[in-house]
Amino acid sequence: MTDPFNAWRHVFKLDPNKYITDSDLHHVCQSGTDAIMIGGTDGVTLDDVVNLLARVRRFKLPCLLEVSNLDSITPGFDYYVIPTVLNSGDKQWMIDLHHEAVKTYGDWIEWDELYMEGYVMLNPASKAYQYTNAKPVTTDDVVAYARLIEHLMPLPIMYLEYSGTYGDVDLVERVSHELNRTTLIYGGGIETKAEAQAMAEHAQIVVVGDVIYRDIDRAIETVEAVKQVER
Repeated sequence: MTDPFNAWRHVFKLDPNKYITDSDLHHVCQSGTDAIMIGGTDGVTLDDVVNLLARVRRFKLPCLLEVSNLDSITPGFDYYVIPTVLNSGDKQWMIDLHHEAVKTYGDWIEWDELYMEGYVMLNPASKAYQYTNAKPVTTDDVVAYARLIEHLMPLPIMYLEYSGTYGDVDLVERVSHELNRTTLIYGGGIETKAEAQAMAEHAQIVVVGDVIYRDIDRAIETVEAVKQVER
């Protein structure tokens, strides 16, 4: 299991391209969640990232940047997580953008703050799926990706991304049986305590995002729901 994520169970994900009130941000950051992840698919700008980071930094909890483009990278985060989209049909989302980033920023990178995420996009209707030119996968494909990440690559994180829709609990369970050293993260479509708990039974970390902007009270309820699940 990967440090620092080995003790985390719940993470709120905030999109710098979406507005959140000071009151709702206070509730999110004081909810008992383990960390705040900042990241989005489209419209992510450096100004918006810096502004949201400054607002989150008023609270004492870890803050991560999930890097979606090179222009929005800024110092000040505790950790940087870098997706490599394993089921993308476009090589740039697997390695080319990462190579360009290292070529540009390599002299200034704090390597112990960076963690690569092996992403599998699983919702064909989502912006992220389409943006990264992801390809359809079967259950066997996803299990094979898990084995690659755990044994051959290896990567510290595997992220099952359903982005906007609730995922397949059985698939998450199957993948969890393949991972020991690798941290399994689930994200996508969580709206209720029951949904959060079901994914927390199998994923090390459950990421909750979109519901924050629709129903802050239900979003906050997912924290305790996840923390009640023992693994």
